[in-house]
Parts: sequence; structure tokens; C-alpha cells
Amino acid sequence: MTKKVFYLSMASVFLLSLALRFWGLGRFNTLVFDEVYYAKFGNNYLTNTPFFDGHPPLGKYIIAIGIWIGNQIPFLQSQVNGLTGSVMSPISYRWINAFSGSWIPVIIAAIAYQISYRRSFALLAGLFAACDGIFIVESRYALINQYIVIFGLLGQWFLLKALAKQRLWRSFWLVLSGVAFGASCATKWNGLWFLLGAYLMWIIAWLNQWLQSFHLRKLESNNQHQNELLSYCFQNNHVEKESQEISFLPLPLTPFPCDKGKTKNITYNRLEAKPTPLKKLTQINIFQILFFLGIIPAIIYSLLWIPHLQIDTRYGFVEVHKQILGFHERLGANSSKIHPYCAAWYTWPLMIRPMAYFYQTATSIKNPIAIIGPPLPAGTGKVIYDVHAMGNPVLWWFGAAALLFLLGAFTRQFAKLWIEQKRFFLSAELSNDTWIVLYLLVNYVANLLPWVKVNRCLFIYHYMTAVVFAFLAIAWQVDRCFRSYDTRIRAFGLTLTFLIIIAFVFWMPIYLGLPLSDFEYRPMRMWFNSWI
Repeated sequence: MTKKVFYLSMASVFLLSLALRFWGLGRFNTLVFDEVYYAKFGNNYLTNTPFFDGHPPLGKYIIAIGIWIGNQIPFLQSQVNGLTGSVMSPISYRWINAFSGSWIPVIIAAIAYQISYRRSFALLAGLFAACDGIFIVESRYALINQYIVIFGLLGQWFLLKALAKQRLWRSFWLVLSGVAFGASCATKWNGLWFLLGAYLMWIIAWLNQWLQSFHLRKLESNNQHQNELLSYCFQNNHVEKESQEISFLPLPLTPFPCDKGKTKNITYNRLEAKPTPLKKLTQINIFQILFFLGIIPAIIYSLLWIPHLQIDTRYGFVEVHKQILGFHERLGANSSKIHPYCAAWYTWPLMIRPMAYFYQTATSIKNPIAIIGPPLPAGTGKVIYDVHAMGNPVLWWFGAAALLFLLGAFTRQFAKLWIEQKRFFLSAELSNDTWIVLYLLVNYVANLLPWVKVNRCLFIYHYMTAVVFAFLAIAWQVDRCFRSYDTRIRAFGLTLTFLIIIAFVFWMPIYLGLPLSDFEYRPMRMWFNSWI
């Protein structure tokens, strides 16, 4: 894929994301789901009204900026309400989220390219991210979950950019990475999981290098193992054996054409590929990690509290954090008795319990949507308007399967080295593919498993920070399929891509809140009782 085609394709993905988020943005002239909190809180900053919220303030700052800008545009004020405490258009408190959320597929594509330097992988990752429903729903309303993802992914991307640079430029990108990670945490505390993923990758890189050095010293101390040492050094001097690499799909590597057939040697993409920046993680020492990814995020997080604490003077910096912690502890256990949409962390990958953000019925598509008061009694409403925080089922399910496949392949390879070669590490020079798979698995786990110990009521939107790595995993596998010589494998990749797009179009009415009949809503789209 040429650079021009790639840029044009990514521009198309961005425009698609933009159109889906801005279309009919003011259709529901009310407060949808947690807009009853965040839209009001954003307006409170503009009116200097003190308030308490159970999360850090950055997401509400951004909504406040959007409200201020939106209120300066006269043609947006044709349809208004006073539900935020001031009279304004619903577009005023939604547009900045719609614009910001449109960049999520682009950021995901940027990360895919930065870890692999494959444009096809990056395009697929961006396209799949644009074809997910929960990110569209979250960014069409005045909610804050998408900002955890935006800033967390930017922190990851800036870190990857830093690894690809040297000296001053590396420091520049590391500073930006620390700022972005701090901003993610300043939106919600679970923004820390992105930072945890970066720490774990760095630790794994150094641990693997330490184990490798330990093994070499052990071999050098035994003269009887001299031949083994020479063989070991040869194997790891930038020459990789197939037996030492992980083959994540049963497909042949793509050769470049030989020079007019004068040689029988085949040069493979694997050997010619530009090294992933992940291979340079051990070039970052512990002092850089502590400063750029420790002190800087902490400073940014603390500074972002200043405007809020100047408005609400009841609590200082330490006390407000005690209040927030107490707020979450009082939310209750993760049970439907606490909230009908509580969903345990292990149900998220299979999307067992999505949640309705808005639900209203009308007698006819021509009748106005009732935005105040309860919906019509059961059986009287013939038209259903539902905004469902629900992912693309095909994308989520196959994304989970792709992660399991990669985990199985990695575990099998590690076990093989343990049994056959009695060593704990993989190689002195891991392949690009191995590093990429490690990055996807580690960051997914870092954003999912911390929820295991959380006892409060959880919702499916908490999975948004982890599922982006499932998007990357399925895009990685599909891109591998497209590179195969086997037509059946290429056909599988193409079929899966079309299924993801078709599923997105099919479930789009419940992402955008389009009118549906009873049958079109259930059983056509609400396949399981737990989805309703």
C-alpha cells in the first residue's frame, strides 16, 4: 500500500467517524444517561457553582470548553433546554465530545503503524475501531469515558515515538507521553491502567535481557559448554531461527522478488522489516521511567485539580481524594440488585450485559419523541428509540478470540523453550511479531485484570480501555491473513472484515437511536434477554 493510498484511506475513516458522530447530534433535546451529571458539571464550571463528583475533573473541563464555544454560535441555539442549569442547545454540550471521539480510530491506527510500520495493519485497526458502537455512543453525548481512552492511547503512542528517537527528541516525546498519561488519570482513575501497561512492557524487556545475560554468564563459566555458547551467540547475533519464533498463523512469509532470477536466495519481509520501537525499551533506564512516566504524570494530574479546587473550596487536595474513594466504596456490590446494568468484568469480552442510555417509545414515526416523562405503557408504543451502549458483536467476539489465539501461541512457544532448552527467556533478539503480540497481550491484561479486585458496581463502558487492544489484535490477525499465499486464509480475512462492517451497519440504529419497530428491535437486534 502506497503512502498516498494509506493517507486517503485514513482520511476516509476519519470522515466516516466524524459524520456518524455529528449526524443528528441534537435529536434528543434532553440529558441522556450520565449527561445528567457531566453536562451539568461542565456548566457548573462556567457559572462558578461548587459541586462534588466521584471522578477527577479533566473530562468536565473539556465539556465546559465545548459549552462555552457552542454558546457563542447563534445558529446552534434553535433548539434549547435548561436542564444543565442554563439555557442552551444540546449540541453545545455534545459537539466537543463528538469531535474528540472522531480521532479515536486515527490514534489507534497510529499506534498500529508505530509498533509494526505496516500501513495495511494500521488501516485495518483504524477501520475496525470506526466500526464499533460503544465508542460512537459515548462520543455522541456529554460523557467522559472516551477521554480516558484518548489520553491513554496518546500516552502509549508518544512513548512509542520516543523509543524510535534519540537524545533530545526522545526526551520531548517522553514528556508528551507523561503529560498524556497524567491527563488520562485526571479523567478517571482507571486511566492508570494505560500507564501500568507501559510499566509492564518495560519490566518484561529488562527482565528478558537480564535472564539472557545470566544464561550467557552461566555458559561462559563452564568450559564443557563452549560449543553451546558459540552456537547460542550465533543464533542471537541478529540471526533468527524459525524454531525460536512464534508463528501466529499457519501462513508462509511473503518473499520479495529475486534479482532477475540470478540467485536462489529468498529475502523475507520478516528480515527486511524495520525494527519495531518496542525492541528499544531497554534503552530507557529506571531514572527516565521514574521521571517521565512517574513524576510528570503526577504533576500534570495534580495541576489539573487547581481550577476545581478554587471553585469548590469545601475540600482540599487530599480530602477530595478521600471523598472520592468513599464515594466508590459506597456504590455497593457488583450485583443487579444495586443497579440493573451492573456487569462483572469477566462478562465484558463476550458483551453479555450492554446497557441502554436512552429508551423512549412513540405511537408513530411522525410523532415527537417524548423527552420528559416515562415512555408509553407497554404495548401502546409502536416505534422504539433506543440508544444502546453496546459494541459491534462480531468485532468484540472475534477480537476476544484473536487475543486467546495469540495467548495460546505465545504460551506454546514459551513452554517449548522451557522444555527443550531449559531457559526462561525467549531470545536476545525477539522478532517484530513477538514484540507486537507481547504489546497487545500485556496492555489488554493491564487494562482488564485490575478490575478483578474492584467490588463496586461495574458497567460495560469500563471495558473501553481494554477492548481497543482487542481491535488491534483482530486487525493484526486479519492483516496476517491478507499476506498469506493460501487463498483460503486470505478469503477468511476478507470475509471477517466484511462481517465486521455488515454487523456495524446492522446494529447502527441502536447506536444512533433511530426509530425501530418492535420486531426490528427485538428479536432482530436484541438477540439475548441480557442485552435489553
